[in-house]
Amino acid sequence: MSLRSLALIENWPVPTAAAAVVRADGTVTGSHGPVDHRFPLASVTKPLAAYAALVAYEEGAIDLDEPAGPAGATVRHLLAHTSGLAYDEHRVTSPPGERRLYSNAGFEVLGDHIAKATDISFPEYLRQAVLEPLGMTGTSLNGSPAKDGVSTVADLVRFAAEVQAPRLLDPRTVADAMTVQYPGTKGVVPGYGHQNPNDWGLGFEIRDSKSPHWTGASSSPRTFGHFGQTGTFLWIDPVVGAACVALTDRAFGPWAAEAWTPFTDAVLSELRG
Repeated sequence: MSLRSLALIENWPVPTAAAAVVRADGTVTGSHGPVDHRFPLASVTKPLAAYAALVAYEEGAIDLDEPAGPAGATVRHLLAHTSGLAYDEHRVTSPPGERRLYSNAGFEVLGDHIAKATDISFPEYLRQAVLEPLGMTGTSLNGSPAKDGVSTVADLVRFAAEVQAPRLLDPRTVADAMTVQYPGTKGVVPGYGHQNPNDWGLGFEIRDSKSPHWTGASSSPRTFGHFGQTGTFLWIDPVVGAACVALTDRAFGPWAAEAWTPFTDAVLSELRG
């Protein structure tokens, strides 16, 4: 099956774009564009970093509820953007668990915490724990675990298949990552404004009833994933049993807010037949 809707990326005002859809059984149902082209991921790095953190948890190197980051915060708070750390600064702006403060700094503290616990640099730990086992040879992290990943559509399809049918982790751990942490917490989705509630799992944003949003108007409330400021996104919709990856090399802006939702709705319409 080939998805005609993926060709809509040709209309996006970007220099380069690639996209693909993968089913829960690992079948790639369609792709368009240069799927082996390496794109900066920006914050789509976070789900990869979170998955490595969950591997560290299952290996016993860390515990999700052990102290990490600001006083009173835990690994779980860092993964769920409720540690109280500011967006891009290593300063505390709120007590842990009270507000959903989207934080690059929180993921940097998380990476340092895992590096200390494992005695392996976080980029190397990510490579050993996630990238190498999944055959993601075009993916690397050179810097912040919040935003400095580089990858390809072909690699992220492998990752999206793994998240839908886990082999590296216990499915119950992944189900926890897809479950709302600290329900009822308010906050901002960057680029889309205040959301109440602003639901997140462990490293993955959960759509629920957010509006406006970067996924489709027809996306199920259970949809989860992430988008990045380099014009990138990855969503997984468990109700349709599929994931979609789209990578570009133009910074997120009004063009993306206008293009992404109808694109996703077109993909979902085809998947639902």
